[in-house]
Amino acid sequence: MNQSEALESAPRNGETPPEKTRAAESRRRIVIIEDDRDIADAMSYALDRAGFSVRIARTGEEGLDAVRKGADLVLLDLNLPGMDGMEVCRMLRRQPGSTHTPILIVSARGEEVDRVLGLEMGADDYLVKPFSMKELVARCKVGLRRLEAQIDGPAGYRDENFEIEFDAYVLRYQGEEIRLTHKEFELVRYMVERAGRVLTRERLLDRVWGHDAEVDARSIDAHVRRLRAKLGPARHHVETVIGIGYRFVR
Repeated sequence: MNQSEALESAPRNGETPPEKTRAAESRRRIVIIEDDRDIADAMSYALDRAGFSVRIARTGEEGLDAVRKGADLVLLDLNLPGMDGMEVCRMLRRQPGSTHTPILIVSARGEEVDRVLGLEMGADDYLVKPFSMKELVARCKVGLRRLEAQIDGPAGYRDENFEIEFDAYVLRYQGEEIRLTHKEFELVRYMVERAGRVLTRERLLDRVWGHDAEVDARSIDAHVRRLRAKLGPARHHVETVIGIGYRFVR
């Protein structure tokens, strides 16, 4: 999104979005953590028109405080003054109340290493500037749909070896806790919930990283290798189906 698009998307004098009449409590809350005023205002306006309740924070510290007050989704820039966006993402995943909150990184950093690192740090999606406001709104809706699906799903999983608490992001194997990143845990969760079923790399990418995430399907292999390394004695439960993908076996 360039400067002209940001200004073009800003509200005109006297124009009031029709969604303003909605009750505030019926609207999903989005926190924008972005220090560029024009870009933040343009995103806020587009999301407000789409029916969301929006709060803007200019620094990482302000963003963490805003999320603590309540957020259903976070839009996070990486180039923030003071605390870097990656650190904000990491802290949000550790902060009580935002463990499962969808995080969409919006950044001018478009290199693969930045996108992969952002997703590994716990972000659910990554959108590279410039972008269209329609795409931004669509990505937010997808993130919120995933959150609703998680809330409606089972609270955990247990068998003779595993004890997994989905809400607490805790995985134990034979009584020993195994620490995983946010994305590694989501990968395990998705596979466990479909135990015995073969899941293609493309399906895992779509469901765990998002269909539009800037991560190649073949990189799923690298994520699975790192996951298996952390699982240690439990690694054999993640089985490779040659030429297709992976499945979780009990």
